[in-house]
Amino acid sequence: MSAPQTSAKTVSYGKRLSDLADAHGDTTALTFVATTGEEREISWRELDQRSNRVARSLQKLGITQRDMVVIELPNSVEHVVCAFGSWKVGACVLPLRWDLPDRERERVLDVAQPAVVVGSRTGEDGGAQISVQTLEDLSVSADPVPDCIPDPARATASSGSTGIPKVIRAEGSGTFDLSSIENVVASTLEQGPQQLQLVPAPLYHTNGSGLTFTALLQGQSLILMEKFVAELALDLIERHRVNTLTATTIMLQRMARCGDITRRDLSSIESLLHGGAPLPQWLARFWIERIGPTKFFVAYGSSENAGTCFARGDEWLSHPGTVGRPVNTELRVRDDSGADLPPNETGMIYVRRPGQASPVFAYMGDVSGVVDADGYTALGDLGWLDDEGYLYLADRRVDMIISGGANVFPAEVEGALTEHPGVADAVVIGLPDDEWGERVHAIVAPANAPDAPSIEELRTFCRDRLAAYKVPKSIEFVDRLPRTDAGKIRRSDLANERRAVRDSE
Repeated sequence: MSAPQTSAKTVSYGKRLSDLADAHGDTTALTFVATTGEEREISWRELDQRSNRVARSLQKLGITQRDMVVIELPNSVEHVVCAFGSWKVGACVLPLRWDLPDRERERVLDVAQPAVVVGSRTGEDGGAQISVQTLEDLSVSADPVPDCIPDPARATASSGSTGIPKVIRAEGSGTFDLSSIENVVASTLEQGPQQLQLVPAPLYHTNGSGLTFTALLQGQSLILMEKFVAELALDLIERHRVNTLTATTIMLQRMARCGDITRRDLSSIESLLHGGAPLPQWLARFWIERIGPTKFFVAYGSSENAGTCFARGDEWLSHPGTVGRPVNTELRVRDDSGADLPPNETGMIYVRRPGQASPVFAYMGDVSGVVDADGYTALGDLGWLDDEGYLYLADRRVDMIISGGANVFPAEVEGALTEHPGVADAVVIGLPDDEWGERVHAIVAPANAPDAPSIEELRTFCRDRLAAYKVPKSIEFVDRLPRTDAGKIRRSDLANERRAVRDSE
């Protein structure tokens, strides 16, 4: 049975879920997979009814339209249920990483000012605490609540590379509309309601949250991983015949390094989208060859969701390294004075939705200087456009290394290092240097520690792929790099730690 579609009229998130429950009943909406491999299923009807209970419990707490509900839960069925329950009473949902250090968490909550925090922490300031068990009290009726449109509906917490907490609130109602930006993205990937999507990303991250709820609202069935594990992800693709997924660079890299990757049956995949970080060319070519150029996509976007660029694998092959052309955004590359730059010159990337004189999001808290008078948003990334309008990323300005007066973009060096089969992961930072001002320093996690490549072997490997000034002048080995579940890493923290050690010597 196909999912019900909307016409010119839009419906609230809550009404859309109820319509899907009426259409699909006891068929599976969501399969949650723990890191142990254990699976839990929830039907469309159960998802709708459980979210009704949550909505009624929130109403008893006085939660109403425009209130902020923070969901401080790991990936789980309960996280999804609480989000839909919050939307059914018109609240704005902010998913928050459940294991944030107290200080960082308090700073985010101070900005968000939530009416309630759903989670398991106790005795902490920053919003009333309530457990998901309390919200899902079985004595509470599962009957529908009056239809309510959340406006705004979604928010996300981000600190990027700066470490300054900010909450980005989408300026738009919680309604399902086939013409919305989220569904335009889905149609670009030729996604449909009959597909099965794998979500390996955390729900506190823009990708994980956006993909999960957009897919469900479209009527797709979903497999949600508790946490990404490369071998388990490949198992799920094979066993469930997954049709579509989105993965970050480190996820694609770890799956590509699995010893049996060439024997895996990935024929069910209709679209594999990369997003979240610069993509090394070797890794893009690996996946294009593995699943086919028409099934692999690269994208560029941001937590602000101000617009997206896309390129399909065959486009990427004719424009190696691109992150695509704008699909639902106007894009400019500008110099430090704000003037537009011609093709092939590197500058700051600015985006906005087509025809929007003001941004479609709002920063909560003290964040300034990123949106200009025309509504263009500076995302902090450097890049350039070629003559055909394809965008290429250089790196974030805060991450750029200036060594001997030359600009070195860490992502380019990391791409060269990770191409070496003995490297599982690598991060490149700039460290103070008496001669060069900053030196290019690589932190490498070997694929096999007892048989790790030597420093000189890696430097020689890089010399064959990079200009001499980009080759790391120093390399250190670690067991693993401190990436988040979303694959993010804060280079500034790694650099500051090493600077502090140097200063103490």
